[in-house]
Amino acid sequence: MRPSPESIGSVLSGRYRLVSLLGTGASANVYLAQDLTLERQVAVKILQPNLVTDESFLKRFRAEARAVAALNHPNVLRVFDWGEENDVPYLVTEYLPGGSLKDILDQGLTLSVEQAAAVGSEAAAGLAYAHARGLVHRDIKPANLLFDEEGRARITDFGVARALAEASWTEPVGAMIGTVRYASPEQAEGVAMDGRADVYSLALVLYEAITGEIPFIGDTPLATLRARVGEPLPYDDRLIPLEVVLERAADPEVETRLDAAEVAARLESLISIMPPPMPLPIAVSAALTDTIIPGFRAPSTDELTQITPAVSGSGFVPSGVVAAVPAASFDQQTILQPPEAFPGAPVIRTDRTRRRVWPWLLLALFVAAAIFGLFAYTTKLFTPSVAVPSVIGQTQNQARTILANHHLQATFGSERYSDTVPAGSVISQNPGPQATLKENSSVALVVSQGLPPVTVPPLAGMTCNQATAALAAVKLVGSCPTSIAAYSATVPANKVVSWTYQGTQNPTAVPLHATVNIVISKGPPPIAVPAVGTSWDAAKATLSQAGFKPVQGTEYSSTVPIGQVTRTAPAAGSLAQRGSTVTVYTSLGPPQVPVPNLIGDSVAAATVALSKVGLKIGAVYGPPGGAVFSTSPSIGSSVLIGTVVNLYVR
Repeated sequence: MRPSPESIGSVLSGRYRLVSLLGTGASANVYLAQDLTLERQVAVKILQPNLVTDESFLKRFRAEARAVAALNHPNVLRVFDWGEENDVPYLVTEYLPGGSLKDILDQGLTLSVEQAAAVGSEAAAGLAYAHARGLVHRDIKPANLLFDEEGRARITDFGVARALAEASWTEPVGAMIGTVRYASPEQAEGVAMDGRADVYSLALVLYEAITGEIPFIGDTPLATLRARVGEPLPYDDRLIPLEVVLERAADPEVETRLDAAEVAARLESLISIMPPPMPLPIAVSAALTDTIIPGFRAPSTDELTQITPAVSGSGFVPSGVVAAVPAASFDQQTILQPPEAFPGAPVIRTDRTRRRVWPWLLLALFVAAAIFGLFAYTTKLFTPSVAVPSVIGQTQNQARTILANHHLQATFGSERYSDTVPAGSVISQNPGPQATLKENSSVALVVSQGLPPVTVPPLAGMTCNQATAALAAVKLVGSCPTSIAAYSATVPANKVVSWTYQGTQNPTAVPLHATVNIVISKGPPPIAVPAVGTSWDAAKATLSQAGFKPVQGTEYSSTVPIGQVTRTAPAAGSLAQRGSTVTVYTSLGPPQVPVPNLIGDSVAAATVALSKVGLKIGAVYGPPGGAVFSTSPSIGSSVLIGTVVNLYVR
């Protein structure tokens, strides 16, 4: 269906009456339509007939239309319906009367950084929503950012770009130029794309919206694409304070580029500390008007800007408006009329008045000129005015330089703590960005002192878990490194001894979100185990007096007589906690073993068995090939290790 006067008034699928043509493009025509069922205004996008014969496109278009119709986000244009009329596909979307970002830029207008941040955060939020559902736009450009009557941004044409990309039909020469101007480097290299390609395009759109220029534009589409491969976004001080976010969003490397959700979050953070943006320069379409007043004609530009309407001497002058009087009407007769023209007025002699008035007129002119000169000097009447740039988030030196480049001076007043702005950077400015000042005027800046201090709660006597929880409650971080744990004679083990921050012990206040290192007690310091006597009783007394708990143990000893102390564990002289247990070992004498049961063994087997328990074979009585029937010492008796055992065989 080509755009024509005959198309207006036709009804699609018995429901959508075409009211007027809103726009036309290489791939579709867009109409304002009336939904006869729901009685509301909608936009109808009718695809060009060239695409109807492309089955691959139609298949993709239908699939994408279903997917996009499921999107429901305040920053994504709603798709209400889709269908085909005379085999020509169409989409039905909500109608936005505020036009597009392209309409604003085509007027030679640009956005302030506050306006661009607001538009960018809304567009990024819409992209993040779609990306999370597996949809990539592929054609983010100013024409695809529409505005409602309140200036809220919404993204249109989700799904159409992908369907067109897979169509066999080729668009006319120049039809894809708009897409190429905002294409990502990975599109230029022909590699697989994800949602971060849309983020790159959005960064270029915001760059253009603020500066009026599109970066990386070459003489040909191919040169434009190649110019941005591996290249960072060009710096422009008009982007401040959005330049860091846009640079990360337009990172030529996909792996390090921000995604849409991150861009939305960062722009929202900046918006929270920026002045509120002025309303967008959008012109709400007259299509919102339900009725038209007969005979109404919109005033012309000249009529809108006329200050004092020309009226005749007898014409009507509206209340509050002073009629302009032609200069030629002020002649001498008008000023010095004869007395009879003003009944009851005093007599004025014209000739004498002329002679006396001129000196006074000259004096009055001189005084007026002096007053005007003083007024012009004090108000800087003839000094050029400049727009105040934003320096919020900049360091003091950076702010001073930026303002100087705009012929303004920076003055630094009081400082304030800030949760978001680093120490030494600008928190606020007065006047705010986009205000107008005379050159060489001053801009008052408030600088951040860094994070605000937080009172550290009392931690003494707490466990590590209790202390970290108490710090977290006031937005501080607690850490209990084992490397700094310490012995304490007064603080029980596993309780807080002290806490430190950057070398300061037990500080009462630290910066917000700071990490406080907590020293945990390892209990009392260890003491040396004393040397004990040779008897158990003497050892017990010595250890008890030193603060230890003695217990008795026994062991064999070839050198210590039975009943005497062989050693302590821990050993004498080693360190141990007061109150810990010390074992005192007493001798059982030399070690002994029982004679093993050798009955029935051969001499050779008996020899091996005795050797295993530390005994030796002695004399063998009986035939050498016989079996053992007795031993001396007898089987089972305890003997010292190394004892000789005689065998009796038969």
